[in-house]
Amino acid sequence: MTETPLPVDGLFESFAVKSLRLRNRFAMAPMTRAFSPGGVPGDDVAAYYRRRAAGGVGLVITEGTYIPDPAAGSHTRVPRLYGPDSLAGWKSVVDAVHDEGGQIIPQLWHLGVERGPQPRLNPDVTTASPSGIALDGTRLGREFTESDLDALRESWVAAAVNARDVGFDGIELHGAHGYLLDQFLWDRTNVRSHGYGGSLEDRTRFPAEVVAAIREAVGEDFAIVYRFSQWKSNHYDSRIAQSPDELAAVLAPLVAAGVDVLHPSTRRHWEPAFAELAGEDGELGLAGWTKRLTGLPTITVGSVGLDDVFTTAFTSDGASNTAGIDRLLRQYENGEFDLVAVGRALLSDPEWVLKLRDGRTAEHVPFTNEHRAVLH
Repeated sequence: MTETPLPVDGLFESFAVKSLRLRNRFAMAPMTRAFSPGGVPGDDVAAYYRRRAAGGVGLVITEGTYIPDPAAGSHTRVPRLYGPDSLAGWKSVVDAVHDEGGQIIPQLWHLGVERGPQPRLNPDVTTASPSGIALDGTRLGREFTESDLDALRESWVAAAVNARDVGFDGIELHGAHGYLLDQFLWDRTNVRSHGYGGSLEDRTRFPAEVVAAIREAVGEDFAIVYRFSQWKSNHYDSRIAQSPDELAAVLAPLVAAGVDVLHPSTRRHWEPAFAELAGEDGELGLAGWTKRLTGLPTITVGSVGLDDVFTTAFTSDGASNTAGIDRLLRQYENGEFDLVAVGRALLSDPEWVLKLRDGRTAEHVPFTNEHRAVLH
């Protein structure tokens, strides 16, 4: 007996939190494209994001954009959220998305130790991180001093204020995948002995201070989204939280500091967060646990609409098959998330959301590795 497909109508309901007023529950996931020479997003970038908004996306989350710290990034073609030329470029992007009825937030990004030993951007500036330790445990760069951290907080604040003043509808802080804020949370990359390292409580201090400082600067109504993850780049089994209790301990300070929406990044949205638990708790995904523990709205993400996990699809010459979204719809019906971020499916098909709404899923354009090479 064939099951009746679940309706998609719920994902097309509106959603609102603070400055975000979204027409549906679909977000464009942040994906680094590196099509902004000199850190300046041009007309092609504005057109790229416009097409996704015109294709039905409610919320565009931009690719990671560097904050104004000289050691924030490594790539000269990744956009920046500082400097008059970059901000003017972002103003054009924001206007393009708004013209199509969408809303847009930038992802504020600092790579920390992931900037590497030989960055192309500001090569004379030494890479810095919580403990001067790379994700593989080797020494790289230098450790932040206390005065570094004061300046670093102000860099995050400056980027957030720039985003507000340019006209963005909120911000997302990139605290996932082994980048700077995540390096504070992970015990492998944060071995500081006091203040900002050691206990789990101390490891959460700096990310929470960044959120609190931004909240004070941008006001109460400007939406702050925080992206976090268990996994790190090339360390897919790593965890910042070994149990729901530890996850609650990580998230509570961020919520208290002023986060409005949490964006738990997973490689496959349907995978359990703590599979070792018994019963239904062992089946709950990371977005579901996040919402249960904090009560905040959550964004689910991870291979939505695709069969292949993203690392395979990004290195494969073959096409990723467009997958059904029944599991996603069941999670939504169960109240596990509020928004869903779509990544690679939107790289290949800007109208993916509208085609889903209109029952034209047979027209979805499958993702292939070639879609990474162009700003389609």
